Amino acid sequence: MQMIRGRMRMALSAGAMLYRSSLSGPVRLMTTEAQSVAAKLKSSGLLRSQALIGGKWVDSYDGKTIKVYNPATGEVITDVACMGGKETNDAISSAYDAFSSWSKLTAAERSKCLRKWYDLIMAHKEELGQLMTLEQGKPLKEAIGEVSYGAGFIEFSAEEAKRIYGDIIPSPLADRRLFVLKQPVGVVGAITPWNFPLAMITRKVGPALACGCTVVIKPSELTPLTALAAAELSLQAGIPPGVVNVVMGNASDIGDALLASPQVRKLTFTGSTMVGKKLMAGAAATVKKVSLELGGNAPCIVFDDADLEVALKGALATKFRNTGQTCVCANRILVQEGIYEKFANAFAKAVQSMKVGDGFSEGVEQGPLINEAAVKKVESFVEDATSKGAKVLVGGKRHSLGMTFYEPTVVTGVNSEMLLSKEEVFGPVAPLLKFKTEEEAIHMANDTNAGLAAYIFSTNIQRAWRVTEALEYGIVGVNEGLVSTEVAPFGGVKQSGLGREGSKYGLDEYLEMKYVCLGSMS
Repeated sequence: MQMIRGRMRMALSAGAMLYRSSLSGPVRLMTTEAQSVAAKLKSSGLLRSQALIGGKWVDSYDGKTIKVYNPATGEVITDVACMGGKETNDAISSAYDAFSSWSKLTAAERSKCLRKWYDLIMAHKEELGQLMTLEQGKPLKEAIGEVSYGAGFIEFSAEEAKRIYGDIIPSPLADRRLFVLKQPVGVVGAITPWNFPLAMITRKVGPALACGCTVVIKPSELTPLTALAAAELSLQAGIPPGVVNVVMGNASDIGDALLASPQVRKLTFTGSTMVGKKLMAGAAATVKKVSLELGGNAPCIVFDDADLEVALKGALATKFRNTGQTCVCANRILVQEGIYEKFANAFAKAVQSMKVGDGFSEGVEQGPLINEAAVKKVESFVEDATSKGAKVLVGGKRHSLGMTFYEPTVVTGVNSEMLLSKEEVFGPVAPLLKFKTEEEAIHMANDTNAGLAAYIFSTNIQRAWRVTEALEYGIVGVNEGLVSTEVAPFGGVKQSGLGREGSKYGLDEYLEMKYVCLGSMS
């Protein structure tokens, strides 16, 4: 167990170390525009720098802080509390104490609290979007869209809280009555990533609270501000102290505390497959329930019979949303040979016209990558491809804006031996691969350990059904590039994770089934 924790510590710390090392040198102060946005957010009470434990905003016990940067400018937005195991254990105790009362509320009462939280998030969607653009970099329009999307999970959970049904089983014996109860699992540890600072939290916390669980949230140290703002709104909504707790800072220490505590009965994580495996192994010591939404290597298959405009629109949407930093991005675009050249030229033309810039600028479609380490990864993948014979049609280098901006890129002549085909690039690079037959496309698509999302573009309904059923993925979009919604189950197969988030199926992840056998009372 000690070895597992040591390995997990290294994995969880890697991202933070790379981020800090990428910002060596003089720290930039905020521009007037960014200062204005930050000042408005602070006056509204949504720019928080302390953690939330037991309904109280607290500093780290040793006074340590970490800086939160604007990736578009390198400017420091604010310093937030840098916490570790002690603070996390107190947050767990707070959640454990609150569980006894929160879980005993009626479903209708919990539903009302969640509905108020949803209403407050939507009332502040502009401010939350601005905060997200500041710390994560995505275009403001896209950030506000994420607020609405993320709030949808709270709204849906408020509705579904009243629909968590048990069952009555016909008994084989006349003097017995058999029942199935569904009860909340308990305290939930939720570890969330930086690419969707609100939605990855609400997708976990909404159903957890609806079921009667309490939570300890550990947001990414790169983007903690949106999480803290959402937590502030949860208090305003009347969700009792201790039900929602947020700690941030030392990822490995926080992760160790969540894993070691027997009071934490479930762990939910969104992030890399590497870290997910470590968390899964660490959770074994206390036999926690685990749900994992891990890395992807999404194929986007464009058949000869596809509607070209539909395919272009869908591929662009799924590839370049959030600067290509999503787990369901089209990581490989497989195009049938009969349409390959036509598609490649049209796709490259569309990509070339994309506007790149600071997320607050008008008309911007692509913001910066999250940090310098992310840019270097993208550069290494493109260099690997070109060294093995691939050709860059559009982009292929850092943007003239500097910082962590990278040009939207299209690469042709990609094959299965290149990193762009084998691993997640997590950036604005679209590799195009050519295939001949339907069978070859299916083989290429499934030739990976990942199995999160896949996309098909075809006007042949029989083909669409055949390929959908043959693909080893948890999510398939047919003639559609944007598939995420709160009403459908989100999750993968193979090494892309365990369990589902969203929809009525997502609530089951936070429930235990209890079988009750009622014997004769005579």
